[in-house]
Amino acid sequence: MSSSKIIDLSHPLNSSIQIYPGDPAFECRQVCTVASDGFNMCSLSLGSHTGTHIDAPAHFIAGGATISDLSLDHLVGPALVLRLPDLRPREAITWHEHIAPHAEQLANHASGIVLLHTGWARHWGTPAYFDNPFLTEEAAKRLAHAGVRVVGMDTMSPDEMPISDGKEPAGGFAAHEALLGAGVVIVENLRNLESVESGMTVSLAPLNLEGCDGSPIRAYAIAKS
Repeated sequence: MSSSKIIDLSHPLNSSIQIYPGDPAFECRQVCTVASDGFNMCSLSLGSHTGTHIDAPAHFIAGGATISDLSLDHLVGPALVLRLPDLRPREAITWHEHIAPHAEQLANHASGIVLLHTGWARHWGTPAYFDNPFLTEEAAKRLAHAGVRVVGMDTMSPDEMPISDGKEPAGGFAAHEALLGAGVVIVENLRNLESVESGMTVSLAPLNLEGCDGSPIRAYAIAKS
């Protein structure tokens, strides 16, 4: 009988978690205790794009699909993992240099879940995490044209992050707009992608938040042994 190992792809949520500049902070506040109420209960406060999370098209596209519109069939299935090693801080991930060498794999990948393993999760919890490599607009558009339904990354964003002065980079949110505008869902802040092999089943299911533009997820992969 075969057995399986679960690989956790989500960062823990806690009060010190890194968030996109300007997003609401995460808070888990105890409101009831066993001592005073007979039970424990917490109140949660967080943004819809906190921690490892999913972006629905409605995040950037007016009238776009919301979290509750997404089909779980598109968010659970075998993944194609593209290894993009040795990327520099704020390096552009281009179609021709980085993605095109995997074009045949993309063409043969039926589920449409593609995970871009940049290795940037190793910087999680440090200032360097905000200097992630990013997808060019062309790379994002070509991924969408290739039939990809989900793009997951081990970075804070598929776009270049704001500079330290808080100003948006020249490229703005081109990758977000290209992917979400084509109906491609984005997953951000993944971890442990070095342990995920192409063909493994992954679950990227969000909370069933009606009408919301994003949701934290408990992402995981299933490794057969």
